[in-house]
Amino acid sequence: MRDFLVRHPGLAKLAREVGRFGSVGAVAYVVQLGTTNLLWSAAGAGPLTGQVIGTLCSIGVAFAGNRFWTFGDRARTGYGRETVLFLAMNGVGMLIQLACLGFSVYVLDLDGPLAHNIAGNVVGVGLGTLFRFFSYRTWVFPEQPESPPREPVP
Repeated sequence: MRDFLVRHPGLAKLAREVGRFGSVGAVAYVVQLGTTNLLWSAAGAGPLTGQVIGTLCSIGVAFAGNRFWTFGDRARTGYGRETVLFLAMNGVGMLIQLACLGFSVYVLDLDGPLAHNIAGNVVGVGLGTLFRFFSYRTWVFPEQPESPPREPVP
C-alpha cells in the first residue's frame, strides 16, 4: 500500500486530508450530537430548533480544526474570506441536514428521538459531510497555485 501511495502522491495527500477531516469532524459531531440531544430531551426543543443549535455549536470546532490542521498547508486567502465561505458552506450543509430531518418528521411522520437521530444526525450529517468536504477543498481552502517555472537569468 505504501508503494502505491508513493507512486501516487496526489492520492496520498487526499488520504491524509480525508483522515484529518474525519478526525475534526468526529470531534465536531460529538459536540453537535450532544448539544442536539440535550436540547431535544432536557430543554424540550423542537426537532429543527435542536438540530440548528447543535449544528451551530459544532461549526466553531470544525472551523478551527479544518483551517489550522486539515487544510493547514493550503493557501491562506484571508481570514475574513475563509470565514464567510466556511459559514456559507456550513449553512448549505445544515440545510441538507434539516431537509432530511424535516422530510422524516413532516412527510414520513416519523417522530421520536430515534427517528430524529437517524434522519438528522446520521443521514443528514452524512450527506452534509460529503458536501462540506468537497466545498472546503474546492472553495474555502483552495490549493496553492503552482508557480510557473522561472526563466534562467542571462
